[in-house]
Amino acid sequence: MKLATTTAVITGAASGLGEATARHFAAQGAQVTILDRDIERGQSVASDIGGYFIETDVTDEASVKAAIGFATERMGSVTAAVNCAGIAPAAKTLGRDGPHDLAMFQKVIDINLVGSFNVARLASEAMARNTPEPDGARGVIINTASIAAMDGQKGQAAYAASKGGIVGLSLPMARDLSKQGIRVMAIAPGIFKTPMLIGLGQEIMDGLAADVTCPPRLGEPSEYASLAGFIVECGYLNGEVIRLDGALRMR
Repeated sequence: MKLATTTAVITGAASGLGEATARHFAAQGAQVTILDRDIERGQSVASDIGGYFIETDVTDEASVKAAIGFATERMGSVTAAVNCAGIAPAAKTLGRDGPHDLAMFQKVIDINLVGSFNVARLASEAMARNTPEPDGARGVIINTASIAAMDGQKGQAAYAASKGGIVGLSLPMARDLSKQGIRVMAIAPGIFKTPMLIGLGQEIMDGLAADVTCPPRLGEPSEYASLAGFIVECGYLNGEVIRLDGALRMR
């Protein structure tokens, strides 16, 4: 697989890691369809890169089915799916106001884990119809985990659980889809300069960056995008989780 001939659906691509990935893929010649709930921003990014946009709720089966169908119709196929949609609210299991809100925990799992699986399973159905490459490849799925899956901090029970699920499903999903020639990978980013983090202010960002081993800075979304592009083109990467964190180990 080459980025120049890739037809990709990317969730959460109206901003952050997803937007950077959409821009990188398109710059390398890929066709891109953005799946996001932010209509205004999603359409703007799609227009910038010469791609497509469809409003999508990753937790809703009908919405994702429609999005995959739309992408297949516009691009002719789907050969890559990158899951970047996600949320990260913070709450302790037992805080000053009582126990962790159950509805919030469920929402995080639904969007980050169930939503990623929903997109992956339906994208794999479309990929299975592709004409295989000479090595049998029909597509690749890239899910976004987090280093919180391995060393989650206090207040991250819901987020860490959702990302731990992404880590856990990578290998079995890769095994499930092997006969169809579909690879499955996960990227576990560390602390990245996304809109969510930028909103915390420069002082907090500088403090977080100081904990990164080397280089002592926040990750750039473009670095996530570059790794996603490399995964698409490196056909022997499969069933693995790659930490992208500057050797940061949270405590």
